[in-house]
Amino acid sequence: MPVDPTPLASQLLIALPALSDPNFARSVALICQHDEDGAMGVVVNRASEYTLGEVFEQMDIETGDELLRGQAVLAGGPVHPERGFVIHDGDRAWDSSLEIADGLYVTTSRDVLEAIARGDGPSRAAVALGCAGWGAGQLEHELTENSWLTVPADSELLFAVPLEARWQTAAGRIGVDLQRMADYSGHA
Repeated sequence: MPVDPTPLASQLLIALPALSDPNFARSVALICQHDEDGAMGVVVNRASEYTLGEVFEQMDIETGDELLRGQAVLAGGPVHPERGFVIHDGDRAWDSSLEIADGLYVTTSRDVLEAIARGDGPSRAAVALGCAGWGAGQLEHELTENSWLTVPADSELLFAVPLEARWQTAAGRIGVDLQRMADYSGHA
């Protein structure tokens, strides 16, 4: 069942070159939820040290698909690094899904991983460990400090563009070349 959209949900945050926080430098984060209490998102352009096969093994989920087992798991952010988040498309209901945008979801329940392992899951999915979180007003403040650009999320970027190209590709969606930007910011 669709939920009312939140202000920045379904937007991609693109770290500007001046953002020096090592958790977010050169990152792209999909905002999944945003309200007066803060925001939650998943970094979508950094591989973790784990493969999907290792996650399946830890959860006692079996798959014979070697290509799937070798798929990189994203480092979704510094909050709850032990918790899994599956960003996916489709219209099938899972036990714990949040619709981010029309046809784009984040799911935190085991059933979606079991379905992916069986070859019966969403047609496109990315698995992340951890997420990013911002307290009330924190993300808005960071936006006014020129730490981030925002662009609407799109499935092609989330599921087809290679991880190492997502930062520049996302900014390019609004005509920004991050390679030409200074790595510092200031205020007049």
